[in-house]
Amino acid sequence: MKWERALDPVPPADGPVDPDSLAPSVWDRTREVFWHLPRMLSGLGPLGPRGPEDGPPVMVLPGFLATDRTTMELRRALARGGWRAHPWLLGINTGAKKDTLRLIRNRLKAVGGGKPVLLVGWSLGGMFAREVAHFCPELVRAVVTLGSPFSGDLKTNTNVREYYERIAGHDVEKPPFERHLTKPPVPTLALWSRKDGIVAPAAARGQAHEVDKAVEVDTHHMGFALYRPALSQVVKEIRQFLTEAEGAPPVMGKLPIVS
Repeated sequence: MKWERALDPVPPADGPVDPDSLAPSVWDRTREVFWHLPRMLSGLGPLGPRGPEDGPPVMVLPGFLATDRTTMELRRALARGGWRAHPWLLGINTGAKKDTLRLIRNRLKAVGGGKPVLLVGWSLGGMFAREVAHFCPELVRAVVTLGSPFSGDLKTNTNVREYYERIAGHDVEKPPFERHLTKPPVPTLALWSRKDGIVAPAAARGQAHEVDKAVEVDTHHMGFALYRPALSQVVKEIRQFLTEAEGAPPVMGKLPIVS
């Protein structure tokens, strides 16, 4: 199979296209990578659950080619907010596999202890979170996506599509499990950024029928997992969203938080 060289996205010739629907430039992608490199050390530390033991469970799904080390700061922020934050423990996210949804479902059962679990997915992890909510909605309290390109044309709404297809081994529009185009049957919050250097803004915020709420966050794509001011807003927006969706503020853990 011949793989295309990474080029800046070009609008089709049959008419104007909303620039928010097209992937950022290759330069933006490069800047994201170099912005991320010096922050790699933030992932050091034990990978076990964080936060008060009596806190409501949340599981964080990493983005493409990311791991639980990459989402350590995000889980720390959730833990400081009173959540019992769990990693996915499935290694490097190299794309959709036939057993991806089943493995995540098994993790939900393990960390939930009979309670539905909040799923927070960064980038590709958010795509998985939405599909898991279709697959086993009884195990999912709500879905929160962080810069996830779930809306629009998957061929043009990110600037890493060709790398994804090469590494995952399948067409980006044909994952090895059923792909749902509708909103998950659970409360769904989409956090997106106009500064995102990987994903088109419109792809991450979705349309009205695809999410229950969409909120802009002032950060880059990597910042959703690493930039502390953005992480504070993420935790705040999750609490506000659940309060609106459930009719009362979520009951958080009361024990001392150890990070």
